[in-house]
Amino acid sequence: MRMLKAVSAALALPIAIVLVWWLATLNETNPFVPKPGQLVSDLFTVWAGPLLVEEVLPSIYRLAVGLCGAIVVGILLGLLIGSNRFARKLTGPIFEFIRAVPPPVLLPVLLLILGIDDRSKIFLIFLGCLWPILLNTIDGVRSVDAVLADTTRTYGMHGWSRLRYFVLPAATPRIMTGIRLALPIAIILMVVSEMYAALDGLGYRIMLFKQTFQMGPMWAGIVIIGLIGILIAVLFRVIDRRVLAWYYGQREVESRES
Repeated sequence: MRMLKAVSAALALPIAIVLVWWLATLNETNPFVPKPGQLVSDLFTVWAGPLLVEEVLPSIYRLAVGLCGAIVVGILLGLLIGSNRFARKLTGPIFEFIRAVPPPVLLPVLLLILGIDDRSKIFLIFLGCLWPILLNTIDGVRSVDAVLADTTRTYGMHGWSRLRYFVLPAATPRIMTGIRLALPIAIILMVVSEMYAALDGLGYRIMLFKQTFQMGPMWAGIVIIGLIGILIAVLFRVIDRRVLAWYYGQREVESRES
């Protein structure tokens, strides 16, 4: 019953928006304005076929590799730099400079250096997702409780055991925040990287439909990007609830006591 209420609450607003959209476009003759019925038809007749394998799967592959690479490198570097005061002072100005450069600006350079294949697209996604994860991990390591940190040293926790059982759990909420911020960035960069000098992918196919005035399939491609975003958000929420079960449990107890 609880799950049914949650699903109903989640679907109520999308259903209302589709109803309003359907009513607003009943007598619309502008070919550039999408209609719900035609959009659903294009989803199944155009995209749910060879295009699913030829265009959607390559995009998901690039997104997954770039994002996972950024998560691994961002956490490892963040733990290393966050645990060392000298490393933080040394890398701080450089990180602020690099973070200020929008990743899409680097796309032409990456295309020249790495070529127009998957490497340049994956690296662009990796680069854009790295900073929120890296900087949040550094902040998470720096914000560990000073009293607890001294206590662990007093009890002889050093090296790997201190990192594994104290620093990493304490920094995990900030790490998960960084990953959450990186998810929409990954989707945006996936599409942007495929719009220029690409031979396949969602961004490439959507641009091709736009240039050939196939507006229905173009809008259907945009809907697929949104569905990928929802799928990733749901997957992240499941992992987040599992990894931070102790954290949410603690917050629930504190809210009951207050």
